[in-house]
Amino acid sequence: MNILSYKRLVDALVFFRLFMATTCDVLVVGAGPGGGSAALHASRLGLDVMVIEDHNEIGTPVHCGECISDVAVSNLDLELPIEVISKRVHGIRVIFPDGTKKCLTEKGYVLEKHLFEQWLMEQAVDFGAKFFPDNKLQTMERIEEDGRFVGHLCNGKGDAFPIRARIVIDASGVAGVCSKILELNERPKVIAGMQYEMLEVPTDDYLDFYIWPEYVEKGYLWMIPKCDGRANVGLVTEDKSGAVKELDRFISDMPEFNQLEIVNPPWRDDGRKIRGFGGTIPISGPHKRTHSDGVLLIGDAAGFTSPLFEGGSHLALKSAQFAAITAADAISKNDVSASVLGSYPQKWKSEFPPYEKILRGKSALYSLSEQDMSIMARCFPEEMSNMGVSGKSMVVLRLLLRRPSLFFRRIIPAMLAFGYSRAKHYGW
Repeated sequence: MNILSYKRLVDALVFFRLFMATTCDVLVVGAGPGGGSAALHASRLGLDVMVIEDHNEIGTPVHCGECISDVAVSNLDLELPIEVISKRVHGIRVIFPDGTKKCLTEKGYVLEKHLFEQWLMEQAVDFGAKFFPDNKLQTMERIEEDGRFVGHLCNGKGDAFPIRARIVIDASGVAGVCSKILELNERPKVIAGMQYEMLEVPTDDYLDFYIWPEYVEKGYLWMIPKCDGRANVGLVTEDKSGAVKELDRFISDMPEFNQLEIVNPPWRDDGRKIRGFGGTIPISGPHKRTHSDGVLLIGDAAGFTSPLFEGGSHLALKSAQFAAITAADAISKNDVSASVLGSYPQKWKSEFPPYEKILRGKSALYSLSEQDMSIMARCFPEEMSNMGVSGKSMVVLRLLLRRPSLFFRRIIPAMLAFGYSRAKHYGW
C-alpha cells in the first residue's frame, strides 16, 4: 500500500469513527456537585449536554462533610428543595487546644449530600441533559477541520462512547481525568478526609471545628450535626495512613462521643461492615491551567478548595456555573479554542477566595505551638464573623499586651486566614 492509499484509509477510519459518535455541545465528566451544576447550568442555557459518571449511582460514596452556607447558596442561583436539607445550622464554632471556643455565626445548611447530587442531575435532565452512568472516559483526540480546532472525540469504557464533544467540562474530582489524559497539569498534592456517622450526638446547631494538633498536626477535626441526632464526626490530615487511628483516638478521648453508636450512613447498603467514609482532597491550590482547547476544569479537578478548612463544594458548584456560561458563549461564537475559553479563569479569579493569602495564614497557624494557638484564640472576640478593622486592631492590641513575641511570629497571617476563609461570596 502506497502512502496516498494509507492516508485515505486513515481518513476513512477517522470519518467512520466520527460518524458513529454521539455528538453534543458539552460533555460533562463526573456527576458530583460540580458535574451536576455544570450540566444544569449548561442545559438551562440551551446547550446539548451529555454527562458520564463512572459509578452506577449518583452521590455515593459521599466524600465530604456535606455543609454549605447561606451566602454560598444565594450566590449559586439554586433553590434547595427541602428533601436535600438535613439540618439548618447557625454557623461554625472553632475550638482551640485549651478548649477556647470562638464562633463564626452565619446560617447555612447541612445537606444529605447524596440526595443533593441526585437532585442536581434530575434538574439537569429535566432541562434536557442526558445522563450515562457506568461510563469512564479513557481517551480524547483532537478534532480539526481545515486546520481549526472544533472539539474532541472521546472514548472509553461504557455504551455512551464514542462521543464527539465541542467542549469537555472535567468534573471528575481529584482524579483530574482530562488533565491526566491531555497532560495539562501535574498531579496535585492531596490530604485525606475521613469521618463516621454517629447517633445521638449532642449539638446546639453549630459546626464544631477542632484545631487540635495532638490528634492532627496539620489539619483539624469536626462534628457536623445532621437531623435525627445524627452527625458526621471526622478529620482531615496529611497523615493518610494514620487517619483512622487518630480519629478513633479522638472519639475515644471525648466524653461527648465515646459512648455513642457509630453506624453506616443511609446511602450505604444495609448489611455492610460499619466503617468510615471520605476521600482525598487536593491542597496544591488552583491548577496552573484550568482550560485548554475545548476543555474546562472545575471543582477538585481544577484544584479549587479553600485551604484552611478544605471546603470545596461551594467552589465546585460556582466554577461549574462559570464553565457553563463560558461554554455557551464560545459555542455561540462557533469558536471553542483556548483563546475564547480564556474568559473562564478570569471569572473564577475575580471572585474566588484569595488562596495564597489563606495558605500563608494556614502555614502560620500550624507553625504555632498549642499554647500559642490558644493565646491567639483568647485574643479573638467571642463572635468572629464581623470583626472589621477596629475588631482586628483590638486583637492585635491584646496580642501585644499578652504575648508581644507572638506579634512577630506570623500570628497576624494566621489570624487573618479565618477572615479570608469566610469569603465575601461563599461564607464558611
